[in-house]
Parts: sequence; C-alpha cells; structure tokens
Amino acid sequence: MSDLVLRNARLVLDGEIVRGSLRAEAGRIAAVDCGDTAVTGAVDLEGDLLLPGLVEVHTDNLERHLMPRPKVHWAEMPALLAHDGEIAAAGITTVLDALGVGEADTDSLRGSAWDTLLRCLDDCVAHDALRAEHLLHVRCELPAPNTIALFAPFHGHPRVRLISLMDHTPGQRQWEDIAHARVYYTGKKGWSEDKFQAKVAQSREMQLRYALPHRGYFVDYGRVHGIALASHDDTTEAHVEEAHAEGAVISEFPTTLAAAAAARRLGLSTVMGGPNVVRGGSHSGNVAAADLARQGLLDILSSDYVPGSLLSAVFTLHHEHGIGLPQAVAMVSRQPAQAIGLGDRGCIAAGMRADLVQVRPLALSDGTVRPVVRAVWREGRRVA
Repeated sequence: MSDLVLRNARLVLDGEIVRGSLRAEAGRIAAVDCGDTAVTGAVDLEGDLLLPGLVEVHTDNLERHLMPRPKVHWAEMPALLAHDGEIAAAGITTVLDALGVGEADTDSLRGSAWDTLLRCLDDCVAHDALRAEHLLHVRCELPAPNTIALFAPFHGHPRVRLISLMDHTPGQRQWEDIAHARVYYTGKKGWSEDKFQAKVAQSREMQLRYALPHRGYFVDYGRVHGIALASHDDTTEAHVEEAHAEGAVISEFPTTLAAAAAARRLGLSTVMGGPNVVRGGSHSGNVAAADLARQGLLDILSSDYVPGSLLSAVFTLHHEHGIGLPQAVAMVSRQPAQAIGLGDRGCIAAGMRADLVQVRPLALSDGTVRPVVRAVWREGRRVA
C-alpha cells in the first residue's frame, strides 16, 4: 500500500478547520501538519475541504437497488456494485447496509431470505471489488411472524454491527397518523384502499401476538453476541426508557422532541435522516431533524434512502441552521463510528484510518451552498 500525501487542504478536524497537509502510510494517517509541504508528488487539493470519510449507519439504498420496482427483483451482484458506487461517490467510506427481516408478504424483500446476498457480499469483499467497507445493520420487524426465521443467515455473521428493533404497526410510532401510513403504502407500494385497511387490521393482530417475544429474542441476541442495539421511531419517553433498559445505545429517528430529549437524558445517541434535514422536515409529519440539531439533541445523521443527502445535510445544518462545520461533520463521521464501536476511524488525526473525502463547497446562484465530492480515499487508496 503506497503512501499518500495531500497538501493545500482545509482540514476539518475535531472542533476546528486548519489549512495544512496530511501524510498517510500503510492505510493510516501518519501526520497532520499546519502549513504546506515540499514532499514531491503530494496531491494538491487546491484549498478544498478535507473531511474524514463518512460513516453511514442506516441506508436502505441497497434494498432499493435489489428491488427497483415493486416485485421486480434485481440480481444481487449488479445491485451491490451499483449501490457501492453510489455510496462511495457520496463520500461514504464505511457503510452499514440496512437489511430488513420480517414481512408477511413473501414477494417483498423483507419477506425473503438474505442468504444469496450475504454470499455475494462475502465474494465481493474477498475479491476486493467494493469501494466502501460494507458492514451490516439488520432491521428486525418485531410484529412479523417470520422475523426470527429470516434472521437465521445473520447468526454469527462477522459483518453484523447493529440490530434495530422496529414496529411499523399503523397507529403508533412512525405511523401514529394513519393518514401518513395510507399515503406511503398506497403510493410507494401500490396498495388499494381495501388492501391497506385489511393490512392495518392484520398488523394489529400480529403486533399483539409476536412483538413482545420477538423483542426479547433480539435483545438477548445483541447482549450475548456484543451487537449494538437500536430502538426505532421512538415517540414517547416510555419508548426510550424501555430501549435503555434493554441495553440500546441508539435511538433511530425519534418522532418527537420529547423522545429525543429522553434519549439525551439516558445517554442514547439520536439518529435522524439526512433527507429530513435537506427537505426541511419529515415526510411522515414527525419532528424536524434541524430542530433537534439546534437544541443539541442530534448526534448522528443517516442518509436513510438518499446516499447523497448525508453530505448535503451537513452543509444545510452549517449554512442554514448555524451549526459549526466541524460539529456537523462529526455527526456523519466520528459520532456514528463511536456509536457502533469503530474507534479506528471517523476523524482526521494521527493513527486513524486514512478514510478521507475532498469536498469543494459550491455557491449557487440561488444563494445556497452545496458540497461537491471531488475525491475519496479509503485506507489511503483512492476509491472515487
């Protein structure tokens, strides 16, 4: 692995931005210096920002490539490679691919087995075919009858770093407002009104039957295997208190200010979606991520369903909501890395992995500032 020297950069460090240079050896940052360097062959970043590689803990993007249209299944390797290319181009060097398990509809991705995809992922890693480092976030739908059975391929899998406990039963959490659930299921999934009403009734029955025992199963699994646990769509303080008692370290997408405040009080990291920030609010009518950021209640940003939203959200928080750039960058690098136990990455400092992103802020004619990714390195090797 050859050395890498970058010069004439604005380095986004913890708490400050400095103009300087960086040297990486054997995939690690060897030195960070203020001022220029005379090293022959140094890459001139032309005054661009240099950020730590982004760490993504929750993206549904791979699922989108695997099923680009309802009931249309795409081959695993082309889907994985397309997803990986999109992730790397967005500046993401470490990604937890979020894969959902548990769905009564066996034609859906989350009602199907993941064995083939996991073998494809292992093959691609073995052949060094991927730009980003791919780990796994298993999203477990607690009320689904087949959740535990569909989790079987993930048992003992070394890439599993996060398990989230989900309950999308209409009438609570994300879908507290049934009208928003109707728009989502009839619009995105093409359900008729009759099918939607039937599914609502069925989901309540399944929640009563399966949610509690499945919750206990996955809480125990995370504890025994040392896997980080996340709650999902917490709406009340009681939701957060339950998750905290079970050992959860992350509260994903709290839907209310009260839930986010409870997470902060109990020491859970809060995750909100980049699209929420960029769009100016939640598509489900829940609390706005920028409001949480301004109140100091936002720890981690996730690209959710748009990989490019991660970096865009950082610049939106900085330029439109007054959040310092190093603070916003930490939400997509150091803080997510720490939350899932990846202490070797997420900031620009000697000894850390040389996961780096060159970004040029572009001032547009409408007065907004948008980030342009110009280069990406993972462990000192350029991947985009």
